[in-house]
Amino acid sequence: MNNRVRQFHRWMSMAFTLAVITNVIVNFAMVGQEQLALWVGAATLVPLALLMLTGLYLFALPYAAKWRSGQSAGSWHR
Repeated sequence: MNNRVRQFHRWMSMAFTLAVITNVIVNFAMVGQEQLALWVGAATLVPLALLMLTGLYLFALPYAAKWRSGQSAGSWHR
């Protein structure tokens, strides 16, 4: 499951990058047509929201593993 989430996160980062580049191009091309530019800009929020959710999940994985193993958060020594 974790590998699938990581792979999904990677693909979503590429989709988000493409959406932002498209947004910049459309904003320059559609000067004066704010309604279309607004929808293209809002479309970038979908991959961004998915990136946030998967990123938070991946960020919490090591903490959840330590919590499940019974170690306290303060016992992380290198």
